Amino acid sequence: MSGIAGIIHFDGRPVAPGEVEAMTAGMHYRGPDGINHWRKGSVALGQCMLRTTPESLEENQPLTNEDESLVLVMDGRVDNWEELRRELLGSGAVLRTRADAELVLRAYEIWGRACLRHIEGDFALVIWDARRQEAFCARDRVGNKPFNYHWNGRTLVFASDLHAILSLPWVPQKTNEGMLAEYLATEWRSLEETLWQGVSRLVAAHSLVAAKHGLAVERYWEPDLQATLPCKSDSEYIEYYLALFTDVVRRMSRTAHPLACEVSGGLDSSAIFAVAESLRQKGQLPAPALEGYTLDFHDDAAGNELEYCRAVGTHLGRHIREITPASMPLTWYAEQARTFREFPDYPNGAMAMSILAAAQCGGSRVLVSGTGGDEWAGGSRLYYAETLKSGRWRELLNIVCDDKRVAGWRKALWWLLRFGVVPLLPRRLRSVLKSVATYMKHPKTEAIVPWLAPKFKGLLNARRQVAVSASAARLSRAGQRRQIESLNHPYITLAREINERRCARMGFEWRQPFWNVEIIQAAFATPEHLRCRGNENKWLHRRAMREHLPVSVATRTSKAEFSVVFTRQWDDLSRHVINDVLPRRSAWANPSQFRKLTKGGVGGNYSEWPEGVLWTIFGVDCLIGTTSPPSQ
Repeated sequence: MSGIAGIIHFDGRPVAPGEVEAMTAGMHYRGPDGINHWRKGSVALGQCMLRTTPESLEENQPLTNEDESLVLVMDGRVDNWEELRRELLGSGAVLRTRADAELVLRAYEIWGRACLRHIEGDFALVIWDARRQEAFCARDRVGNKPFNYHWNGRTLVFASDLHAILSLPWVPQKTNEGMLAEYLATEWRSLEETLWQGVSRLVAAHSLVAAKHGLAVERYWEPDLQATLPCKSDSEYIEYYLALFTDVVRRMSRTAHPLACEVSGGLDSSAIFAVAESLRQKGQLPAPALEGYTLDFHDDAAGNELEYCRAVGTHLGRHIREITPASMPLTWYAEQARTFREFPDYPNGAMAMSILAAAQCGGSRVLVSGTGGDEWAGGSRLYYAETLKSGRWRELLNIVCDDKRVAGWRKALWWLLRFGVVPLLPRRLRSVLKSVATYMKHPKTEAIVPWLAPKFKGLLNARRQVAVSASAARLSRAGQRRQIESLNHPYITLAREINERRCARMGFEWRQPFWNVEIIQAAFATPEHLRCRGNENKWLHRRAMREHLPVSVATRTSKAEFSVVFTRQWDDLSRHVINDVLPRRSAWANPSQFRKLTKGGVGGNYSEWPEGVLWTIFGVDCLIGTTSPPSQ
């Protein structure tokens, strides 16, 4: 809830008048409730205030302690505010207000850098410690809040949004060609870098300390891969999950305004809305009201979920507002990219702007969504590998027999081989088998994206060589490998950052219960067969939600897809990229190979998402270039 910015010169020179003010002014949409600054000599900090919780009505930032030896700016929310308040009071802290920022500042006073172990929630924060002459910076455990920074050896600059940093005269606006190669190939690998050389992202679950002698970045959290849950039977797991999920939804519903909830009609967002409604009926929802919103795709069979959404409304006795999806012209995306110096939104993300506009008219400032349900409630058939590895032979036989009943012997035995034996092979052998399978499926596919120019093929290949994968030695279950990849996936991170920016620019704080650290840690500790059984994915989640959802939604196996929003852009997009972008960007891509992509994929098989590839080259061209697409 808000935005932060700051300039700290460690060579002692004063911050020039107006510089940090210009940074926060560029992020004015993050501060509808006021923008304030604190400056003293070589340090200038700014904060843009969006008040969302009742406690934030007492909050003012930048926040100092009594002698101004500590100054805090934070974009964030403390979800364990009840426990942290008791813990601080028990440690002798004096709390002047109920604000979350006050809790964080006092936690740093008592525990120093170790305060992060006591704080749960979504946050990006900086504490200037005048006694130590250092800045302590941190980003929440799963990266729900953005944090960008630039360091040139003498000065630290940070901000919630990139363009606030790039607006400073001494920060170069030079393209990071390695990241450009990742974007052009739609093969994102870096969590730290941005498209701008010298401007970095603080990675989730990391802290950064800046001082005169330099920067020190440190990971302060990672999931416990050896943890187990206090459950022995299916019913105990269901009870545990339901209690945890309900408590997370309760904590993340804290707002002084009506709580807006996306209700797509899918299992995940519908579950959040249903649990929130149950809490509201019991007088336990920490929000004055609850409103549901869904997108109306009645004219598109693939994206139409109104039947399921209406079933949820009927089941709960609630009206869910049906909103026409937003449709923005290419010129709007180009303007967004140039203004904010970031890769623009995708059409299947920007379509939700109409929900934000409707919720804004309803007085809401918080939007809750079901993002993350696939990653943290879903599972895979790696329950075969987990059972094999543990030597539970009777259980393995039961699993094979159960899967035989839903899929037949042939498929059940194939699953045993594919998801049981192969994942337990040595990593090098698995890699060879994967390469052979890929070649057999797509024999004409090049190892490096065919349409990339030679220079960018080389850059991409170099990045592939340094890719770091999860160490199998650390895993306690085969299914954890996929979860580690989801937690650290660069594209998933990018997509969530784009969503956060979209909400922030509309005056909203975006909250994701499935991307809560307790939900994630529980997922790491849950056996795979509780998330996936035979043809039923999200088994545990479905069972826990049986009383909250209509049968049609609780048992739903279909999933909406919104390719129609790309299809509507396809003619203008492909024409603009082929006729205007490629002639100017021959250093990026081979025009003839790229034209094949627009006619169904390079080599007939290479790209499964040509619309996304075209959108990416359009987006980076808008970001870096000067020519606008034609108006639609």
